[in-house]
Amino acid sequence: MYYPLKFKPVYKKYIWGGRYFQKLGRELPEGLIAESWEVSCHKNGLSVIANGEYAGRTLSELIKADPIGVAGANFPSGCREIPLLIKLIDANDKLSVQVHPDDIYAAVFENAFGKNEMWYIIDAKPNASLVVGLKKNTTKEEFLKAVKENRIEDCLLQVGVMPGDVINIPAGTVHSIGKGIVIAEIQQTSDITYRLFDYNRVDTKGVGRQLHLDKALDVINFKAESRKVKCDGVKLEINNTCFKTIFLANRYFACERYELTGEVTEKSDGSKFYIYIFVEGDGVVETEKESVRVNAGETVFLPAALGEYTISGKLKALKTYIPDIIRDIVNPMKNAGCTNSEILKVLNT
Repeated sequence: MYYPLKFKPVYKKYIWGGRYFQKLGRELPEGLIAESWEVSCHKNGLSVIANGEYAGRTLSELIKADPIGVAGANFPSGCREIPLLIKLIDANDKLSVQVHPDDIYAAVFENAFGKNEMWYIIDAKPNASLVVGLKKNTTKEEFLKAVKENRIEDCLLQVGVMPGDVINIPAGTVHSIGKGIVIAEIQQTSDITYRLFDYNRVDTKGVGRQLHLDKALDVINFKAESRKVKCDGVKLEINNTCFKTIFLANRYFACERYELTGEVTEKSDGSKFYIYIFVEGDGVVETEKESVRVNAGETVFLPAALGEYTISGKLKALKTYIPDIIRDIVNPMKNAGCTNSEILKVLNT
């Protein structure tokens, strides 16, 4: 009944965007294309199925018709959306300095989910950098003073990045993507951003974008312990042609990178959906009845009831899903011989 689903990209135009997605063989609308929403049930960018029997239907419609078969038995029977949103981001210029609320604050003030997210660096120009958090021991009072004096950049923690780096951005973390970086973003289904600083940019009418200082100051986690910014992950051998690196896992999502030079067979067992973001190379996702070709820059959604599937080719792909921490992360890592420290490394990023 089900097969690997592809979607029509939903493009977003912002002043910091560019034309990078043309390198992926895409035909883009005119203007600066900043984001491509790859998998989404959010009202601001619903994913429309692009292939096969269900072409033309939204993912939300498919879930509404069969929530367990599409989203999985782990989700409520009345589920009409998946709680993950997958984007590709082209930062041709630096993004605003911003922060996202957690679920509690977002529920009270926005009637929405909060926004925990992570980034996988697909491409980066030499010396590219990101903002990930504040410099050590920055207090709320010091930060507010810097904001008022227009020197917020003095408080920001800059981190150099290169392709293949993984960055976890928990809610409450001040962050910004730097110029010349292309990112795959995995996040909660939320479109809430509190903007702190936009580098004094203005539009053609001399008007700057709206800031949200009061709410941003409410949600910034000034007590966050210093942590390693990049997630190194733990690498495991699946077979002699496939390795996977488990980068992180939490209650919102897990992210693993598959490096493949042959094929690997796995199963969608009905409990949850899986999403694969192909970041390098090309190949095929195949089930008993269906074969779907994939290339770098494409994303595929595997419904929960899909059953067994095989991925083949020479490629790298990010696999993301909402994990059962014990069943999907802890036990498999223990069975693979991982130490407790390695397991904690994945869970505590």
